[in-house]
Amino acid sequence: MMNATYDDFKKALSGDSSSKLILDLKAFHQNMDWVLKNAGDKKIRIATKSIRSSEILKKILNHSPLFQGLMTFTLEESLWLRDLGFKDILLGYPSVDTIQLEKLALSPQEITLMTDRPEHLEMLEQIAKKNQSYFSICVDFDLSMDLPGLRFGVYRSWIHNEKRLHTFLDTLKKCSHLKLEAVMGYEAQIAGVGDLKKPLIKTLKALSVPQLRKRRAKFLQIIQSYGHNIKIINGGGTGSLNSTNQEQCISEITVGSAFYAPVLFDYYEDFKLKPALFFTSPIVRFPDSGILTVLGTGHIASGELSAIKQPLPWLPTGLHFLKHEGAGEVQSPLHYSGPLDLKIGDPVIFRHAKAGEICERFNHIQVIQDSKIIEKVETYRGMGKSFL
Repeated sequence: MMNATYDDFKKALSGDSSSKLILDLKAFHQNMDWVLKNAGDKKIRIATKSIRSSEILKKILNHSPLFQGLMTFTLEESLWLRDLGFKDILLGYPSVDTIQLEKLALSPQEITLMTDRPEHLEMLEQIAKKNQSYFSICVDFDLSMDLPGLRFGVYRSWIHNEKRLHTFLDTLKKCSHLKLEAVMGYEAQIAGVGDLKKPLIKTLKALSVPQLRKRRAKFLQIIQSYGHNIKIINGGGTGSLNSTNQEQCISEITVGSAFYAPVLFDYYEDFKLKPALFFTSPIVRFPDSGILTVLGTGHIASGELSAIKQPLPWLPTGLHFLKHEGAGEVQSPLHYSGPLDLKIGDPVIFRHAKAGEICERFNHIQVIQDSKIIEKVETYRGMGKSFL
């Protein structure tokens, strides 16, 4: 599973003990090729929240013509990326940022806005009309599976039944400055939930797939009955690639985490990715036998609170956090039971639980190949940007 070894990292760092964010280029390319192999005949839209580096986005887009377009997470980010030359930008979440919407209204090309409420439509119509402009919009409908006492999925879109979709589309009829050109249904219960050694989750996924396909097809039928010219039918994610690619109606699948392969994606039974993005922290103390202390590492992933949201000590093998301390704000003690004679200043290599969030902690990504740093690229933060 692993490409770069501990010796590879040490040689690449060449005694530089400062904390770094590192991309293993070989593993990164293997993950891109895995996505292409499993995409079927679908185009792949890149989720920018999982990448957070304009240069890495360019590397992915340049790797294959099947990689087309971006799914962004804020409108400010979308406008900035467009200024950098990126095209075909689908904002993955509704924006109520009126300042940025006013800017978009002056030049609405290349950006499609996400909506799922009549109130969104009314606000966007007002801004577009005032500026004698238009907005391209995408309707986001909910594909979670509701069971007695359980929602298998996430609370995302308001549109989770046909009645609400009709309400949305009836409101849209009154909005002459909005163009419905895209639809999205994100099957979070398939794409974002690990199922390794979890038979109940696998069973629920198996039940959910045919149900969500039926609902997606029905929603599309309703939208088309209103006469809309839909150019984009977006679905899926890294964890659902192998099922979403089988839906004939889907024109593209959004993928982000697959390229870096964070820890949470170790917990899927049907596929394995190559860990590609790491961060390093130097050993600064040996407070007791079998204990070493590294600088910082308290980079906890978003989502529900659980131990899996802590970073994972990856190399050298034989490391784990102390249960009563965990990953610390400015320092972290770890148990070490491996064979190496580690020294003050030696690096410890970590993996983050999620993909792009760790990029908010570093200005640069060091790209390594064959035990050497061959390139240094800026993260969003390194370019002076922090969108969320």
